[in-house]
Amino acid sequence: MNGAMTAHLVFDPLVPWPLLWALGGVTLLMLALALWRGLPGWFLRGLGLAALLAALAGPGLQSEDRQNLSDIVIVLVDDSASQSLGARADQTRRALTRVEAQVAALDNTELRVKHITDGADNTGTLAMTAMSAALAEEPRARVAAVILISDGRVHDLEMRPDLPAPFHLLLTGEAADWDRRLVVQNAPAFAIIGEEFKLKLRVEDQGLVPPDVPQFADLTIAVDADAPQTYSVPVGEDLELPVVLPHGGLNVLQFAIDPTPGELTERNNTAVVQINGVRDRLRVLLVSGEPHAGERVWRNLLKSDASVDLVHFTILRPPEKQDGVPVDELSLIAFPTRELFIEKIDEFDLIIFDRYRMRGILPMSYIDNVVRYIREGGTVLVASGPEFGAVDSLYRSPLAEVLPVAPTAQVIEGGFRPKITELGQRHPVTEGLDRFAPEGENGEPGWGRWFRVMEVEKLSGQTVMEGPDGAPLLVLDRVGEGRIAVLTSDHAWLWGRGYEGGGPQLELLRRLAHWMLKEPDLEEEALTATAKGNELTITRRTVSEDPPGPLIVTAQDSAEEGEAANPVILDMIRVAPGKYQVVWQAPEAGLYRLEQGDLTRVIGVGPASPREFVETIASGDAVVAPKVSGAAAYGSVTRLEPGLPDLRQVAEGRPVTGRGWIGITPREAWMTNEVRLAVLLPGWAWLVLTAGLAIAAWLIEGRRGAKR
Repeated sequence: MNGAMTAHLVFDPLVPWPLLWALGGVTLLMLALALWRGLPGWFLRGLGLAALLAALAGPGLQSEDRQNLSDIVIVLVDDSASQSLGARADQTRRALTRVEAQVAALDNTELRVKHITDGADNTGTLAMTAMSAALAEEPRARVAAVILISDGRVHDLEMRPDLPAPFHLLLTGEAADWDRRLVVQNAPAFAIIGEEFKLKLRVEDQGLVPPDVPQFADLTIAVDADAPQTYSVPVGEDLELPVVLPHGGLNVLQFAIDPTPGELTERNNTAVVQINGVRDRLRVLLVSGEPHAGERVWRNLLKSDASVDLVHFTILRPPEKQDGVPVDELSLIAFPTRELFIEKIDEFDLIIFDRYRMRGILPMSYIDNVVRYIREGGTVLVASGPEFGAVDSLYRSPLAEVLPVAPTAQVIEGGFRPKITELGQRHPVTEGLDRFAPEGENGEPGWGRWFRVMEVEKLSGQTVMEGPDGAPLLVLDRVGEGRIAVLTSDHAWLWGRGYEGGGPQLELLRRLAHWMLKEPDLEEEALTATAKGNELTITRRTVSEDPPGPLIVTAQDSAEEGEAANPVILDMIRVAPGKYQVVWQAPEAGLYRLEQGDLTRVIGVGPASPREFVETIASGDAVVAPKVSGAAAYGSVTRLEPGLPDLRQVAEGRPVTGRGWIGITPREAWMTNEVRLAVLLPGWAWLVLTAGLAIAAWLIEGRRGAKR
């Protein structure tokens, strides 16, 4: 860095500049008057007044000791994943070496190199953000050029900064590159179970596609990685794929196209879509046998859920009630038994018999149809009361074939606190209900008491709650494809009324209803997983007392490698009764299959096709701003495939690119080390000069006057 000394005239006026300009105007008027009167000393008078004005302006000589600063060239090197394709990594390495050597050969020029990696959370190449950070670290007045070595696939163009110098993109890749990719154009986060929706796909080619490449691709589709199906589809056309989700919860749909020889990469030949299956409108049939204090418990619960369509009938006038009122004068709605229990029974997701007794309203053939409905996947809940042990109990009907309990005709009366069984501590319907109440006596939940329970003999199923002396209170069972539950007390409403502090009535009945509706989150045996980045949290729920076996994690076949990875065996840790968990770091993004016993789950970690591989053909059209690409004075896009460009210094305003070269603009920046200020003349010298000129003018005018 060379130094230099400069000097220039500065002014520090003793009076404000407007006053000084006014005095200058008065001086000019006085000189004009002297000329008009023919005074011979007008010239000296003018010089004297000018000296006076100069003294008032305070002239001084300012000298600066300046140090010239070097120019800075910023080089951004794209090391993202897409730069690993083809020969791009080698092109990048050679281009950086060439730029480093040429900058080192330039006088008074420094180099700053910044490397750019993949952005976090699949945000791609953040080159503009890196450029802004690099510019913020350097004085803008010294930046002579910014050079980006990249394939041009930048994903934060909206962050493009204003550049103080030329910008050059050294473009990697080859002009003959081409690639085939699979694009999912619309994928909903939720879809209704059993209803068809359209998923739009597209297989498209990019780049310079050889003419002999077939314009059809084999598309493989798999749901939860089971039973894949393959179709031949055209390239370059939008495809509408009808999809029906088979189950509730997370459904993983995997789409893949077979690799084509010669394409740039196979990483974008696969797409994974994760869609949550939900029910549209849950249809529930509630049949109340007679009015009672807890009748509205189920109605209020189900009506509070906007997704439930409830049909509720209460039998107010049984056949044995003879009151002499003509039927045509009753304002009651006739019970549409045939329509509900024969014609439309399969449309209901849940049937609840609330203290119902057989009074001849429902023929036995209708109950037989209810049994068939359960075995084929329907769900029934029996909320019983004292009538359950009577002669007209539902147990005296064909429903006894599927009921998990048999009544003894005894009713146990007296206060008791419902208790969760050891099995219930592990069952999703009752697990953790203790959290909803303060601790009572002997460590039991401090819930309010119930006062009646029907004595029953357990035949099958799972007892998750019990009453006094271990009497079954809530029994759940599976029959064929369906489910059935029996609540042997009609006093759940006491919790809802807050009696003795109440209890988790709403949470218990909500869970019970949703378990019967086969919600995936309430399955007794379930294997679930959630992904955060590449970290998988895998949870196993079981009602068995024995710990589950080893968990086998297998990466699905990699589209790039073409072969399956070795399975990983994990041991799960018990975190709560009936709940085991393990946290595992997946080695890379992709699709993973979880297996434990007869349970299987497929989970996607990160995107199947990362953002770096969505578009892979090198292009600089979007990176360089339109004003840059249209004017050589601002910057350029230079392909590295033909050869490495030379680096030249060009004057500001001149073209900065040409055949085989790119230019940088020297900034000639400098830094001031020392400033010295010296007055031009001291005040007394100005006074002597002004007085001398005035006396000289007086003498000249006096002599000429004497001669006259």
